[in-house]
Amino acid sequence: MGADAAAAMPARGVLLDDRDAVRFRGEGEPVDPRAGHVPGARNLPPGALTGPDGLLRPVTGLREHLAALGVVPGTPVAAYCGSGVFASLAVAQLATAGVDAALWPGSWSQWSNDPARPAALGDEPGA
Repeated sequence: MGADAAAAMPARGVLLDDRDAVRFRGEGEPVDPRAGHVPGARNLPPGALTGPDGLLRPVTGLREHLAALGVVPGTPVAAYCGSGVFASLAVAQLATAGVDAALWPGSWSQWSNDPARPAALGDEPGA
C-alpha cells in the first residue's frame, strides 16, 4: 500500500493511525517535518490493543474496542504509524481479532515529507 491508497482508504474503509494521540492531533512532532494525521484517519495509539499487563486484550474485548473505531467485519482496514514499525504490530494484533488489515510502510514519514499532501489536526478523523 502506498500514500495514494492510504489517502483513499477512509472513503471506503478505516485508516488507523498507530501513533500517540499528541502526534495524531498535531500537538507535537518529534521526528517528521509536519505534525498531524492523514485526513480521515482514526487514532489507534500504540498499546490500545493490549491490556495493562501488556498482553493482547481478549478477542471479545478487542473486537468491541475496534468496532468503536469503525473496524467491523467486511470493512477494509489499513494501518500506519510514523515509519511502519508500530503499525506492523497493530496489523498482527488485528489479525488475532479476525481483521485483515493492510500495512502502509511509508506511514506518516512519507506523507509529511510531501508538502502537497494535507495534514489534518485535532481528534477528529476529518479535522
